[in-house]
Amino acid sequence: MMKIVVAPDSFKECLSAREVALVLADALQERIPEVEVVQIPLADGGEGTLDVLSAAMGATLIPVTVHDPLGRSITAYYGLSEDAAIIEVAQACGIQLVKPEGRNPFRADTRGVGELLLAARERGCFRFIVGLGGTVTCDGGRGMLSVPGVRELLQESEVELLCDVQGPLTGPTGAIRLFGPQKGASPADVEVLEADMLQWAARMQTETGVNVKDRPGAGAAGGLGAAFMAYAHPAVFPGIQRVLDLCHFDQAATGASLVITGEGRSDRQTLQGKVPLGVLQRISASSHAASSASSGSAVPVVLLSGRIDDAPALRAAGFAQLIEVSPRNLPLSLALTPAIARQNLRTATHKIWW
Repeated sequence: MMKIVVAPDSFKECLSAREVALVLADALQERIPEVEVVQIPLADGGEGTLDVLSAAMGATLIPVTVHDPLGRSITAYYGLSEDAAIIEVAQACGIQLVKPEGRNPFRADTRGVGELLLAARERGCFRFIVGLGGTVTCDGGRGMLSVPGVRELLQESEVELLCDVQGPLTGPTGAIRLFGPQKGASPADVEVLEADMLQWAARMQTETGVNVKDRPGAGAAGGLGAAFMAYAHPAVFPGIQRVLDLCHFDQAATGASLVITGEGRSDRQTLQGKVPLGVLQRISASSHAASSASSGSAVPVVLLSGRIDDAPALRAAGFAQLIEVSPRNLPLSLALTPAIARQNLRTATHKIWW
């Protein structure tokens, strides 16, 4: 029996990773009734990490009233698994919480993340698995650290950071210059925010003795990574790699003939450590090990995403096939409609060859 692994990220502002995996699995089984489809929804530390890891770890979702990036009261969730808390910072300060016209990097902050941490501590948690990514903030974690008790909590806790990007705090690939514009920063704003972030890094070093400015992952989640690194001394992981481990991806993918991954939009940023690249790297590594022991060939990995740009770079990375889900002439507002997205996903499966 042919075995196909479906391992997507969420399609942001549209479908969760679990919803994408389910649609693809149904479409594949309609096309080939005898196929075995294994669904492994994934995330990289950003939006959807809580959902994916809570399912994988059998965690209970706990609601908490926190402040959103603009100071409004909202309900956010964390996952409780024995004495560990799964924190997705995008629950409290995610870009999905603020409409494009309201995004302001000078105003948006991470206070709600600190409130989530304290709520989990009150439940007896001393271990924190923190998904860093998908924020609308560029405050370097100052909002989080402003919540009374958070600095002490970080010093006393065991923290794992799952970073959706490996960029440093500052510089061309840092929190401001690379990601500030999508959070509402104009070119002039970027220069002001970059200078401010340099000053903040120096202040953190003065307070903690830790120089985080150039550390990989420090720029994740608008610089939240840097604050955790300075005050908590955490274990730091590329988000997708740790999620793959916690979801037991290697075992589930054993024996697959084909792997399908994807996300809402794929481009050069995908190659900085997003879900599709993590899947490709794992499958390539396992295929290499298997072919070294036998005459078996590499397992193809298909990239199936809502929109695909920078196709030559993605092909060069090793994806066997690139499939764009949304027709180019379809307005974005319609492409993001869940019903239309599901139908487009089903249609896209008929373009897969193996």
